[in-house]
Amino acid sequence: MPWHVKAKLQGRPGPEAGQIFHQWAQLPVPNDEYMAEVSELHKQYFPTARPLPGVPELLSTLSSTTKPHIESALATSSQRNNFELKTMHNRDMFSIFDEDKMVLGDDPRIPKGRGKPAPDIYLLALKTINDSRKVNGESDDIKPEECLVFEDSVPGVEAGRRAGMQVVWCPHPGLLQEFRGREKEVLAGLAGEYEGKIEPIVDASQGRAPGMPGQADDGWAILLESLVDFPFRKFGILN
Repeated sequence: MPWHVKAKLQGRPGPEAGQIFHQWAQLPVPNDEYMAEVSELHKQYFPTARPLPGVPELLSTLSSTTKPHIESALATSSQRNNFELKTMHNRDMFSIFDEDKMVLGDDPRIPKGRGKPAPDIYLLALKTINDSRKVNGESDDIKPEECLVFEDSVPGVEAGRRAGMQVVWCPHPGLLQEFRGREKEVLAGLAGEYEGKIEPIVDASQGRAPGMPGQADDGWAILLESLVDFPFRKFGILN
Protein backbone atom coordinates (compact mmCIF):
# COMPACT_ATOMS: atom_id res chain seq x y z
CA MET A 1 0.00 0.00 0.00
CA PRO A 2 1.50 3.41 -0.92
CA TRP A 3 2.19 5.73 1.97
CA HIS A 4 0.03 8.54 0.59
CA VAL A 5 -2.95 6.22 1.18
CA LYS A 6 -1.74 4.64 4.40
CA ALA A 7 -1.19 8.11 5.86
CA LYS A 8 -4.92 8.79 5.56
CA LEU A 9 -5.80 5.54 7.33
CA GLN A 10 -3.48 5.80 10.31
CA GLY A 11 -5.02 7.14 13.47
CA ARG A 12 -8.60 7.02 12.22
CA PRO A 13 -11.32 4.75 13.63
CA GLY A 14 -11.40 1.36 11.88
CA PRO A 15 -14.71 1.73 10.02
CA GLU A 16 -13.76 5.14 8.62
CA ALA A 17 -10.28 3.95 7.63
CA GLY A 18 -11.85 0.91 5.97
CA GLN A 19 -14.15 3.05 3.88
CA ILE A 20 -11.29 5.27 2.74
CA PHE A 21 -9.23 2.25 1.69
CA HIS A 22 -12.18 0.52 0.02
CA GLN A 23 -12.94 3.62 -2.06
CA TRP A 24 -9.30 4.02 -3.08
CA ALA A 25 -8.71 0.36 -3.95
CA GLN A 26 -12.03 -0.03 -5.78
CA LEU A 27 -12.32 -3.57 -4.46
CA PRO A 28 -14.81 -5.83 -6.27
CA VAL A 29 -16.40 -6.88 -2.95
CA PRO A 30 -18.85 -5.11 -0.62
CA ASN A 31 -17.29 -3.08 2.19
CA ASP A 32 -18.82 -5.38 4.83
CA GLU A 33 -17.16 -8.41 3.27
CA TYR A 34 -13.85 -6.58 3.06
CA MET A 35 -14.05 -5.55 6.74
CA ALA A 36 -14.82 -9.14 7.78
CA GLU A 37 -11.71 -10.39 5.98
CA VAL A 38 -9.62 -7.63 7.54
CA SER A 39 -10.92 -8.63 10.97
CA GLU A 40 -9.60 -12.16 10.46
CA LEU A 41 -6.18 -10.78 9.52
CA HIS A 42 -6.22 -8.64 12.66
CA LYS A 43 -6.68 -11.77 14.76
CA GLN A 44 -3.65 -13.29 13.09
CA TYR A 45 -1.22 -10.37 13.18
CA PHE A 46 -2.19 -7.99 16.00
CA PRO A 47 -1.07 -10.39 18.78
CA THR A 48 2.47 -10.08 17.38
CA ALA A 49 2.54 -6.26 17.69
CA ARG A 50 5.52 -4.90 19.57
CA PRO A 51 6.08 -1.45 21.12
CA LEU A 52 8.31 1.07 19.41
CA PRO A 53 11.85 1.33 20.83
CA GLY A 54 11.86 3.53 23.91
CA VAL A 55 8.14 3.28 24.63
CA PRO A 56 8.32 0.84 27.60
CA GLU A 57 11.01 2.96 29.26
CA LEU A 58 9.08 6.16 28.55
CA LEU A 59 5.87 4.84 30.10
CA SER A 60 7.70 3.42 33.08
CA THR A 61 9.41 6.74 33.76
CA LEU A 62 6.22 8.76 33.36
CA SER A 63 4.34 6.50 35.75
CA SER A 64 6.84 6.28 38.57
CA THR A 65 9.91 8.49 38.66
CA THR A 66 9.00 11.95 37.42
CA LYS A 67 8.71 15.29 39.20
CA PRO A 68 6.07 16.60 39.20
CA HIS A 69 3.77 13.56 39.16
CA ILE A 70 2.40 12.97 35.67
CA GLU A 71 -1.25 12.13 35.08
CA SER A 72 -1.67 9.77 32.12
CA ALA A 73 -4.54 8.63 29.92
CA LEU A 74 -4.78 6.54 26.78
CA ALA A 75 -6.61 7.78 23.68
CA THR A 76 -6.56 5.34 20.76
CA SER A 77 -8.68 4.94 17.65
CA SER A 78 -8.46 1.16 18.01
CA GLN A 79 -11.79 -0.40 18.87
CA ARG A 80 -12.04 -2.58 21.98
CA ASN A 81 -11.58 -5.94 20.25
CA ASN A 82 -8.55 -4.79 18.24
CA PHE A 83 -7.06 -3.06 21.26
CA GLU A 84 -7.25 -6.30 23.22
CA LEU A 85 -5.57 -8.20 20.38
CA LYS A 86 -2.74 -5.66 20.21
CA THR A 87 -2.11 -5.42 23.94
CA MET A 88 -2.89 -8.83 25.48
CA HIS A 89 0.80 -9.76 25.39
CA ASN A 90 1.91 -6.35 26.74
CA ARG A 91 -0.31 -6.07 29.80
CA ASP A 92 2.46 -4.83 32.08
CA MET A 93 3.30 -1.95 29.76
CA PHE A 94 -0.30 -0.76 29.64
CA SER A 95 -0.89 -1.21 33.37
CA ILE A 96 0.03 2.43 34.00
CA PHE A 97 -3.32 3.44 32.51
CA ASP A 98 -6.31 3.10 34.81
CA GLU A 99 -9.27 1.48 33.10
CA ASP A 100 -11.39 4.60 33.53
CA LYS A 101 -8.67 6.64 31.78
CA MET A 102 -8.58 4.54 28.62
CA VAL A 103 -10.59 5.98 25.74
CA LEU A 104 -10.94 3.65 22.76
CA GLY A 105 -12.17 4.25 19.24
CA ASP A 106 -15.63 2.76 19.82
CA ASP A 107 -16.24 4.65 23.07
CA PRO A 108 -19.92 5.67 22.98
CA ARG A 109 -19.04 9.08 24.42
CA ILE A 110 -17.35 10.00 21.14
CA PRO A 111 -20.02 11.13 18.65
CA LYS A 112 -20.18 9.30 15.34
CA GLY A 113 -17.83 10.87 12.82
CA ARG A 114 -15.81 12.64 15.52
CA GLY A 115 -12.77 10.36 15.72
CA LYS A 116 -9.30 11.64 14.89
CA PRO A 117 -8.49 14.10 13.32
CA ALA A 118 -11.32 15.72 15.31
CA PRO A 119 -10.14 16.63 18.83
CA ASP A 120 -12.89 14.87 20.78
CA ILE A 121 -10.96 11.76 21.84
CA TYR A 122 -8.18 13.79 23.44
CA LEU A 123 -10.57 16.13 25.19
CA LEU A 124 -12.45 13.11 26.53
CA ALA A 125 -9.20 11.57 27.75
CA LEU A 126 -8.43 14.80 29.59
CA LYS A 127 -11.92 14.76 31.10
CA THR A 128 -11.30 11.28 32.52
CA ILE A 129 -8.20 12.59 34.24
CA ASN A 130 -9.95 15.62 35.70
CA ASP A 131 -12.94 13.56 36.81
CA SER A 132 -10.57 11.25 38.68
CA ARG A 133 -8.80 14.20 40.25
CA LYS A 134 -12.10 15.52 41.60
CA VAL A 135 -12.89 12.13 43.14
CA ASN A 136 -9.48 12.21 44.82
CA GLY A 137 -10.07 15.67 46.25
CA GLU A 138 -8.06 17.70 43.72
CA SER A 139 -9.81 21.01 43.10
CA ASP A 140 -7.86 22.25 40.08
CA ASP A 141 -8.39 20.87 36.59
CA ILE A 142 -5.56 20.13 34.20
CA LYS A 143 -5.95 22.35 31.14
CA PRO A 144 -5.47 21.31 27.51
CA GLU A 145 -2.38 23.47 27.13
CA GLU A 146 -0.79 21.54 30.02
CA CYS A 147 -1.13 18.23 28.15
CA LEU A 148 1.40 16.41 26.00
CA VAL A 149 0.12 14.10 23.27
CA PHE A 150 2.23 11.29 21.78
CA GLU A 151 1.26 10.47 18.20
CA ASP A 152 2.54 8.52 15.23
CA SER A 153 -0.21 9.48 12.76
CA VAL A 154 -0.91 12.69 10.85
CA PRO A 155 -4.64 12.77 11.75
CA GLY A 156 -3.67 12.19 15.38
CA VAL A 157 -1.30 15.15 15.41
CA GLU A 158 -4.07 17.35 14.04
CA ALA A 159 -6.47 16.02 16.68
CA GLY A 160 -4.04 16.91 19.44
CA ARG A 161 -3.37 20.36 18.08
CA ARG A 162 -7.07 21.10 17.63
CA ALA A 163 -7.59 20.02 21.24
CA GLY A 164 -5.19 22.78 22.27
CA MET A 165 -2.51 20.38 23.45
CA GLN A 166 1.22 20.04 22.84
CA VAL A 167 2.20 17.14 20.60
CA VAL A 168 5.17 14.82 20.08
CA TRP A 169 5.07 13.27 16.60
CA CYS A 170 7.05 10.02 16.24
CA PRO A 171 6.16 8.68 12.78
CA HIS A 172 7.12 5.53 10.92
CA PRO A 173 10.09 6.28 8.61
CA GLY A 174 7.89 5.63 5.59
CA LEU A 175 5.32 8.14 6.78
CA LEU A 176 8.00 10.71 7.52
CA GLN A 177 9.38 10.29 4.01
CA GLU A 178 5.90 10.82 2.55
CA PHE A 179 5.65 14.16 4.36
CA ARG A 180 9.26 15.20 3.85
CA GLY A 181 9.27 18.96 3.37
CA ARG A 182 5.85 19.28 5.02
CA GLU A 183 6.88 18.46 8.57
CA LYS A 184 6.00 21.94 9.83
CA GLU A 185 2.49 21.64 8.38
CA VAL A 186 1.96 18.32 10.13
CA LEU A 187 3.26 19.60 13.47
CA ALA A 188 0.95 22.60 13.29
CA GLY A 189 -2.04 20.38 12.46
CA LEU A 190 -2.28 21.97 9.02
CA ALA A 191 -2.11 18.83 6.88
CA GLY A 192 -5.77 19.27 5.99
CA GLU A 193 -7.12 16.03 7.45
CA TYR A 194 -9.99 17.55 9.44
CA GLU A 195 -13.10 18.62 7.55
CA GLY A 196 -15.61 18.90 10.38
CA LYS A 197 -17.26 21.86 12.03
CA ILE A 198 -14.99 23.87 14.30
CA GLU A 199 -16.15 23.82 17.90
CA PRO A 200 -15.22 26.34 20.64
CA ILE A 201 -12.96 24.11 22.71
CA VAL A 202 -9.86 26.20 23.36
CA ASP A 203 -9.65 29.47 25.26
CA ALA A 204 -8.89 32.14 22.67
CA SER A 205 -6.83 33.98 25.29
CA GLN A 206 -4.13 31.36 24.70
CA GLY A 207 -3.42 33.04 21.38
CA ARG A 208 -5.17 30.58 19.08
CA ALA A 209 -8.70 30.61 17.74
CA PRO A 210 -11.01 28.06 19.41
CA GLY A 211 -10.79 24.60 17.85
CA MET A 212 -8.26 25.68 15.28
CA PRO A 213 -4.92 24.03 14.55
CA GLY A 214 -1.68 25.79 15.32
CA GLN A 215 0.82 27.67 13.21
CA ALA A 216 4.14 26.58 11.75
CA ASP A 217 7.02 26.92 14.22
CA ASP A 218 4.72 27.89 17.10
CA GLY A 219 6.65 25.63 19.49
CA TRP A 220 3.66 23.48 20.45
CA ALA A 221 4.80 20.31 18.68
CA ILE A 222 8.06 18.53 17.94
CA LEU A 223 9.16 15.74 15.64
CA LEU A 224 11.13 12.86 17.14
CA GLU A 225 12.28 9.99 14.96
CA SER A 226 12.65 7.81 18.06
CA LEU A 227 11.39 7.81 21.65
CA VAL A 228 14.64 6.35 22.94
CA ASP A 229 16.23 8.77 25.45
CA PHE A 230 13.15 11.00 25.47
CA PRO A 231 14.04 14.64 26.32
CA PHE A 232 12.01 14.94 29.52
CA ARG A 233 13.61 18.21 30.62
CA LYS A 234 12.49 19.95 27.44
CA PHE A 235 8.97 19.63 28.81
CA GLY A 236 9.81 20.55 32.39
CA ILE A 237 9.79 16.93 33.57
CA LEU A 238 12.55 15.74 35.91
CA ASN A 239 13.35 12.05 36.01
